[in-house]
Amino acid sequence: MSELRAHTLTWADVDPARHPFELDDDAAQELASLVAPLLPGPEAAREDRWHALDPLTEFLAGRYGRWACGWNWSIGEADVDGGVVGTWCCTSHSVTTPDATAPLVARALREWREWLEDLAERFAALAPPENTAVSRADPWYWERACTRLVTVVADRTQADSGWYGHCMQVLRWFLAYNGMDEGQTREIVKNAVGGRFGSWISPDVRLVDEVSSRFARGVGGIG
Repeated sequence: MSELRAHTLTWADVDPARHPFELDDDAAQELASLVAPLLPGPEAAREDRWHALDPLTEFLAGRYGRWACGWNWSIGEADVDGGVVGTWCCTSHSVTTPDATAPLVARALREWREWLEDLAERFAALAPPENTAVSRADPWYWERACTRLVTVVADRTQADSGWYGHCMQVLRWFLAYNGMDEGQTREIVKNAVGGRFGSWISPDVRLVDEVSSRFARGVGGIG
């Protein structure tokens, strides 16, 4: 079910401003009690690692919003390749007893949400001045944003397996934050990044500069 997969999330899906969320310690304990019955046993988790957690993810998305689908988007080759969540490893390793696993789910969800909130703050700091048309903004804003976002995503994902997928997604989210439609964001990011980053390889300064320049030119070419 693609609607449960984090790599399909748009900025509208994950924007913290549109989806209020709080999970203090008491709420985390309550959440753990709710998700415990939805957890598969360790054997079932190993046998069906790709879908064993779908009922849990569907519950979280229904309760908090579709953004919650990223709760288990772990670093490296995990349930979903190339994410940022360090709390959760993967279904086959992280699922043990309900008492141990349910609190882990709550912590992983909180970690994912904190990443989204961090991105929202970065987007606000990197955006061109208000009331500046996207195509008329100084290219420096787009180059700077691309460089910093690529760098932070590479760091958070440890440039592990498939990390560039989320990197491209974050760049699309930044453009959407600045008012571009999804079709435009996909074309610009694909042209700037497509095929230039690889798994297990953190991009060097020269490559990041090249991608950032292409990114800025793509934004500037919007009519």
